[in-house]
Amino acid sequence: MPKTPPPEPVEERIQDIDLSTEMQGSFLEYAYSVIYSRALPDARDGLKPVQRRILYQMAEMGLRPDRGHVKSARVVGEVMGKLHPHGDSAIYDALVRLAQEWALRVPLIDGHGNFGSLDDGPAAARYTEARLAAPALALTENLDEDVVDFIPNYDGQFQQPSVLPAAFPNLLVNGASGIAVGMATNMAPHNLIEVVAAATHLLENPDATTEELMEFVPGPDFPSGGILMGLDGVKDAYTNGRGALKVRGKTSIEPLGPRRTGIIVSELPYMVGPERLIEKIRDAVQSKKLQGISDVTDLTDRNHGLRVAIGVKTGFDPNAVLEQLYRLTPLEDSFSINNVALVDGQPRTLGLKEMLSVYVGHRLEVITRRSRYRLARREERLHLVEGLLIAILDIDEVIQVIRSSDDSEQARTRLRSVFDLSELQAEYILELRLRRLTKFSRIELETERDALLAEIASLRELLGSPVLLRAVVARELDAAADAYGTPRRTLLMNAAPPKPRATKGAVDLQIADAPTVLVLSTTGRAVRVDLGEGQELTVPARRSKHDAILTTVETTVRAEIGALTSLGRVVRFSPVDLPSVPSTSVQLAAGTPLRDYLGITTRNERILGFVRFDSETPIALGTAQGTVKRIVPSALPVRPDLEVIGMKPGDTVVGAAEAPDDADLVFVTTDAQLLRFSAANVRPQGAPAGGMAGVKLGSGASVLFFGAIDPTTEAVVATVSGGESILPGTDPGRAKVSAFTEYPAKGRATGGVRAHAFLKGEDRLTVAWVGPNPPLAVDPTGAVRKLPEAGARRDASGQPIDGVIGSIGRTLV
Repeated sequence: MPKTPPPEPVEERIQDIDLSTEMQGSFLEYAYSVIYSRALPDARDGLKPVQRRILYQMAEMGLRPDRGHVKSARVVGEVMGKLHPHGDSAIYDALVRLAQEWALRVPLIDGHGNFGSLDDGPAAARYTEARLAAPALALTENLDEDVVDFIPNYDGQFQQPSVLPAAFPNLLVNGASGIAVGMATNMAPHNLIEVVAAATHLLENPDATTEELMEFVPGPDFPSGGILMGLDGVKDAYTNGRGALKVRGKTSIEPLGPRRTGIIVSELPYMVGPERLIEKIRDAVQSKKLQGISDVTDLTDRNHGLRVAIGVKTGFDPNAVLEQLYRLTPLEDSFSINNVALVDGQPRTLGLKEMLSVYVGHRLEVITRRSRYRLARREERLHLVEGLLIAILDIDEVIQVIRSSDDSEQARTRLRSVFDLSELQAEYILELRLRRLTKFSRIELETERDALLAEIASLRELLGSPVLLRAVVARELDAAADAYGTPRRTLLMNAAPPKPRATKGAVDLQIADAPTVLVLSTTGRAVRVDLGEGQELTVPARRSKHDAILTTVETTVRAEIGALTSLGRVVRFSPVDLPSVPSTSVQLAAGTPLRDYLGITTRNERILGFVRFDSETPIALGTAQGTVKRIVPSALPVRPDLEVIGMKPGDTVVGAAEAPDDADLVFVTTDAQLLRFSAANVRPQGAPAGGMAGVKLGSGASVLFFGAIDPTTEAVVATVSGGESILPGTDPGRAKVSAFTEYPAKGRATGGVRAHAFLKGEDRLTVAWVGPNPPLAVDPTGAVRKLPEAGARRDASGQPIDGVIGSIGRTLV
């Protein structure tokens, strides 16, 4: 076997390179690639290269909003294979962010499937589907009209736009974030309508200052809403391109259940998820840094949106707990603005005016190039149409020239010489179909020629007038704002959040046991009015909903009092967790339904009054069947829930009030009888007793109102009449207000005197009330209704009223 000859020696090629020089060159190339091809957006369309390639390729694939979704993996594959050879994970991550409505103020991709959440990542690309959202069409429109430059892809086989036309300022609207080499960008999203207004103003006033533009764009508008605290950081960012903001979540203090108050979080700072907030709250509670939290529940769903319920322990001030949440958890978060973007291929830090100026300049160039393209196309078409018209006018000679020619080249040459046509016109005539040679074709061509001439004149005028160009840009910006703009979500607060006070040890968040007044409206809403030294209750000059007062009681914040209900029972509770309103402007609309606070679920059980268990003044109760009873609160047994009157089946308590011996007890019945007698005629009884006869009722009548009146005060009687046959809500009825002194006192268990005269169609009273002047009437929703002036006779028929009255009460002061 012959021996294999040894291989020929390979000539070695070893080159000595300085390590520092090689490192510098390689690092610069890497830094250049990251800065210009990955991390920083272009200031003109606000997109990074991967985002631009995704939107362009999806547009090329025809994935419009009116078409069906396709698998995200297909989009990723097309983008990676043709335009972006950097791995599928980078492309899919960028695609997902373009579809997330909590990340972008105006999402550019319509995703179908699990695209993740603030606390969780998306499903794999093979499970999700995507198509372009409607606003993305505004970014990619007119690409076929030479509006931007196209550049080769990574291997030179395909072309891609260097920038998108961008019919709205995407950089400001959706913001951007990215980390390059030696620099980073973090740009806040803004409201499209506001940004367009500022861009339009800059088009009309190129010398506008940043302060003038801030009148249109007062601050960022985050997709998640929230409250932006203080505008100093916004001014810095808009002036210098850098600034720091404080954003708080949107919260409200609401009842979470019977005698439980909580903090409801409905909006969070930008890119803060509910799970992260809950985790931080639990860590702060476990480490004893945060007091007063009983539980945290995430109630977020697709139907109601974000909703995190934070339970506050009984006796703790919810507002104080909320301040600690702002300090210790992401419920208040910082957002640092660093507006770095590429301008003419160079990274620059931009203020508000610079960003708008770059966009406006880009848009003017787009409209200019589009107009030139359209002008050229219309001039080309006009040239052909004019040639066709020449041919049609002398069609017989044209046909003769063509038939007598040896070939198409000779026919083309002879047509040009005979009819003075250009080469394009002659070629177009040779390709003309015979069916075009009709009378109607000539009319159509002449109409088309006239339309083309008008369009060409309009385009030339547009290209020759900078004013008209700016007007077109402004008009298209307004159209984009009308189509895709939404109202502002982030609330702007001019004042910065107060700095936390320096304290030693744990902060006491419990509510102090101070004097307070409980106020209950006739619609069942209750508030707590904490009074400082020398303070008095006042109400706004203009009445609002639920301001008709049923009763009040003076107590302390942490004391125990009772709520007396229409079923004749007293429910003990502490007012510590009731909503507190300032004593300088008491509005019952801010209150909470007391039934919900006490956990009363029995239908038609109403709260009629308050009971102070340390009081020696008797409480008088009147029932619908005419029974009256007085009890002494201090003699009641200590139970959370006890019955204070034994009633017959079907009977209910209609009224309760403090009734000393010198007070007058008053019954008003549905058949318009009023009985007034001294409270001394009713001796106090124990809790199990059933009371005694109070008023004698007529056939089919029942008690409508019961109360206790101090005879030395200026009291009035207000009544509203109606009819059994009248459909509720269709006829408000008639009302009157008369002086209480008009009604003489009678003996207990008698029928009383006439309180209202019925007209035809009326047979009963629908509302009655006796109390201090002036009375305040509200409709069933709590809105204030007007009553006639006091002074009517006790047996008058009243005056027509303009709306249905649901209840009547007294004013607060």
